[in-house]
Amino acid sequence: MLDAVVVGAGPNGLTAAVELARRGFSVAVFEARSTVGGGARTEELTLPGFRHDPCSAAHPLAINSPAFRALPLERYGLEWLHAELPMAHPFPDGTAAVLARTVGETAASFGPRDAGAYRRLVAPFLPKWDTLARDFMSLPLTALPRDPVTLARFGLAGLPPSTLLMRRFRDEPAKALFSGLVAHVMAPLGGFATGAVGLVFALAAHARGWPVARGGSQSLSDALAAYLRDLGGSVHTDYEVKRLDDLPPARAYVFDTSPTALARIAGFGNHYGGYRYGPGVFKVDYALDGPVPWTAKEARAAGTVQVGASSAEIGAALNAASREGRAPDRPFLITVQPSVVDPTRAPVGKHVFWAYGHVPNGWTGDLTDTIERQLERFAPGFRDRVLARATAGPPELAARNANYVGGDIASGAASGLQLLLRPKPTLFPYRTPHPAVFICSSATPPGPGVHGMSGHNAAKAVWKRLRQP
Repeated sequence: MLDAVVVGAGPNGLTAAVELARRGFSVAVFEARSTVGGGARTEELTLPGFRHDPCSAAHPLAINSPAFRALPLERYGLEWLHAELPMAHPFPDGTAAVLARTVGETAASFGPRDAGAYRRLVAPFLPKWDTLARDFMSLPLTALPRDPVTLARFGLAGLPPSTLLMRRFRDEPAKALFSGLVAHVMAPLGGFATGAVGLVFALAAHARGWPVARGGSQSLSDALAAYLRDLGGSVHTDYEVKRLDDLPPARAYVFDTSPTALARIAGFGNHYGGYRYGPGVFKVDYALDGPVPWTAKEARAAGTVQVGASSAEIGAALNAASREGRAPDRPFLITVQPSVVDPTRAPVGKHVFWAYGHVPNGWTGDLTDTIERQLERFAPGFRDRVLARATAGPPELAARNANYVGGDIASGAASGLQLLLRPKPTLFPYRTPHPAVFICSSATPPGPGVHGMSGHNAAKAVWKRLRQP
C-alpha cells in the first residue's frame, strides 16, 4: 500500500508529492493529461518552433516561493531569465510607469508627487520580505509566524480595499499600475484585502523580479517531476480519475483539483456547494514576425506589460466581467513577451506573445478583435506583426485544465473572504469530510498563482496524519 496518492500534476500537486517523498513516504501522482504541468505547461500552439505557455508565463510568485526556494530545482534544469524590467504599464501618450527591480526607479516613474508615497508604502516590508512571504503564504496557520509584528502591519496596510490604499497616490501612473497589480487576481478593485494583492506583487518584483523560465513554464513542472522521481516517487499520465476506486490503495489521497471535481470523485455531495467561481479569461497566444511595437520604450524592455489606460478603465473592465456579466469594451490586458529575454521560444527574429482579458465565467463569445483593438492603442501596427494566433475562451480553457471551471484561472473567486478563506471558512482548509482525503489546489490558501505553497501547506496536514499510529 502506498503512503500517499496525489491526483493532478500541476505545481501544487507535484509540490505536495515532493514534500511527502522528501520525508520518506511512498508517493504516486496521477494526471489526466499526457504531460505534467497544470497551469505551468509549454506547447507549440501556433506554428512550429514557437513555444507558448498556455497559462502562466511570468513567475514573480514562483521565484519568491518559500516552497520552491527550498528545493534543488535548478539541478533539474530550471533556469530563471530576467528581462531588463519586470513589468511596464504604458499609456496611450507613449509614456509608461514601471515596476522595476529597485524601489527608486519604480517610484521615479510615478512622478514627484507620488514617488515618496510609494517608497513609504513598500519600504517597511521589503527588508523583511522573505520572512513576510513565508508567513503570509502559510496562512491559515500551518506554521507559527516568524515575524508576527511585520505580518500584522502588512495586514493593516493590505486588508482594506485597494481603492483606499490608492488614496495615497495623487496621479494616474501610480494608480493605474497598482490597479493593474490588483487585477491579476481578477477581483474588483474595491474588494476585501485587494490592497494586499497589489503589495505582494510589487514586493515580489523588488525582491527577485518577474522572470520567465528558460524554454517555457514546462521547465518548472518538469523539474518538480524529475526531482520527485529521484526521491522514489512515480508519475502516471493519461490517467483520468473519476472515482476514488480508480486509484490504488493508499493511506492518504491528495487532490490538486477544483473543489467541484473533488466532491464528485470522493462522493462529498454538496460539501463545497458554497464555493464560488470567478470571472473567466479570454486568452490569445501570438506568433509574431518581430517584437511588439509598443510606443513606450519601457514596454519594449519588460517581460510583462499591463495594458489599461487608467485606473478607472481597469476598474470598469473588472466590474463588467465580474459584476455586470458582460465582456468589457476596453478590456484590461495582462500580456507577457517571453522571447524578449528567452531566444529559445521562437525562431531567430521572431517572437511569442500572449494577452488575456477578463470575461464573465463561462462566456462563449470571441474577444480577439476587442483585445487587438486595445493593443493597437498602445502598440500601433501590432496586427501587422501577427503570423498566427491561437485563441482560448472559457470553454477551451476549462477543457484544457479541469481546474479552470468556467475559464476561471484562479480556480475560484478571489474576492471577499474567499480570497483568504478557501475553499471553506476554516482554519483547516486542506482537510475534507474524509480523514484520509485532502485538497491542495489553488482553491486552498494562499490561492492562485504558480508558487506550490498550497501543495506545501497541504503536505504538512497529510504527513501529520501519516505519522499517526
